[in-house]
Amino acid sequence: MSATVKVNSSTQWRQILSSSAIVVADFYADWCGPCKMIAPVFESLSTKYSKPNKITFCKIDVDSQQEVAQQYGVRAMPTFLILHNGSVIETIQGANPPALTGAVDKAVKLAGGAAGGGAVFKTTGHRLGGSGVSGSRPGTSVARPWKWDIKNLINATIAFIGLYITSLFSLDPYKAAENSPFNKNNPPPQAFPSAGGSVGKRPAPGAKFKTLSDLGN
Repeated sequence: MSATVKVNSSTQWRQILSSSAIVVADFYADWCGPCKMIAPVFESLSTKYSKPNKITFCKIDVDSQQEVAQQYGVRAMPTFLILHNGSVIETIQGANPPALTGAVDKAVKLAGGAAGGGAVFKTTGHRLGGSGVSGSRPGTSVARPWKWDIKNLINATIAFIGLYITSLFSLDPYKAAENSPFNKNNPPPQAFPSAGGSVGKRPAPGAKFKTLSDLGN
């Protein structure tokens, strides 16, 4: 069944204009050859885009509806008028399928989307590291939960106390702290076998052996 509305009176035409945001009107005549040639294109657009109370396609016979034709100054057939909220926004004269199709596409977008042209997809957003927006499913947090690391805390405390004591009882506190085994920048002492077969520890690089004369100085 065709979605196109045939206008039979001026009253019906006014009702259509008041009830539809977009109206596409085909002013034609039965004796007009070009009107018959472009009629299938008009019907195809009507089937694709017609939407009740929003987008309406109408056919108006200029011979039987002379009052409506004269209202818009129609003198050539076919003439296509596109109206938005009752006002003419575009006029196409003659059988020009590309021009008609382009004008209808623009009018459909003006009406807020193509009827029958596919659903409009809407998705809720997600916040990074948080829950979804507008009732969406919870998102996955990108931040790691903060936890106490007891082992690292103890090691840091021991290193701090060791550096403090070493500096406190040294003649050169800065140098002692620099060469201290508690300094995290120094590599750990390496084990090596001694002459007696026991295992000793190799001094850290940069460490110096002090003699009694050194201490006296």
